[in-house]
Amino acid sequence: MNDKKKVSCLSCGATNNFPLAADKKVVCGRCRAPLPRPGEVVEISPNQLATLLFQAKLPLLVDFYSPNCAPCAMMHPVVDNLAQRRAGELMVLRLNVDSYPEVAGQFQIQGVPTFIVFRGGHEVGRAAGAMSEADFSLWVASRA
Repeated sequence: MNDKKKVSCLSCGATNNFPLAADKKVVCGRCRAPLPRPGEVVEISPNQLATLLFQAKLPLLVDFYSPNCAPCAMMHPVVDNLAQRRAGELMVLRLNVDSYPEVAGQFQIQGVPTFIVFRGGHEVGRAAGAMSEADFSLWVASRA
């Protein structure tokens, strides 16, 4: 089986075809950095977010969360399931606003969880708070 899914490099933002049958680390064709597995929700730093916003070709869904937030914890499995279903179509990222409050301020995050969809470096949708898996999936599908 020669199935591949698209994934963006966290270091340089290049879009790569990730062979799903790979049993070892797959690296970026441009910068040779290890690639995240498609369908994986990736915890990112502000630098990685900036790189992806300006370089990634895939739409991005960013989950701005706090580890002390019960609704955030409730949404994690919903976000994880969506990432698996949309692997290769969308990069799903998580950013801890407690660790990076300056980023929360930059994106005007008023409460958590907040979800923002970016396409081509531009915000195309924002939602805050917990929601059902069906509602969340429909919301993302209408924007990504």
